[in-house]
Amino acid sequence: MGAMGAAKAYIRWVDGANRLIGRIVMFGIFVMMGILLWSSISKTFFLPSIWTLEMAQFAMVTYFILGGPYSMQMGAHVRMDLLYGEWSDRRKAAVDTVTALFLITYLVVLLWGGIDSTIYAFQYGGERSPTAWRPYLWPIKIIMCTGIALMLLQTLSELAKDILRLRGEDI
Repeated sequence: MGAMGAAKAYIRWVDGANRLIGRIVMFGIFVMMGILLWSSISKTFFLPSIWTLEMAQFAMVTYFILGGPYSMQMGAHVRMDLLYGEWSDRRKAAVDTVTALFLITYLVVLLWGGIDSTIYAFQYGGERSPTAWRPYLWPIKIIMCTGIALMLLQTLSELAKDILRLRGEDI
């Protein structure tokens, strides 16, 4: 298998994994709705729950960060189409190749900081939130690092697609 075959295999693997994860995580909206519904019910009819706000935030972070790579894959992310929409596929691929390099740099730095923060959460007896509920923060930090890593893999997949387009290859 040559370099182009390896690139296509990588694209299939990463796109398939992020598609599966994204399709599963999209149902997280119902988890958030359930948490917020319980929050409203408990505040109205019972004692307010101390965990609902933070749990809703954790669910939103999970939904957002694990769904991001799937959103990128589907082209559903925000893009300034003022000029881009009129460009040829080849020109789009060339510009996307350059901008992907900036995104890769950003994601590597973000992942580095996330891993460092996750290690800190484990090293010091389990970092906890300073709220009344006081949940451990390592689970959400692991989810965030996983999401950033998946976004990095998807960005590399999109970069490979753009390079293949520039070479005139079928994807």
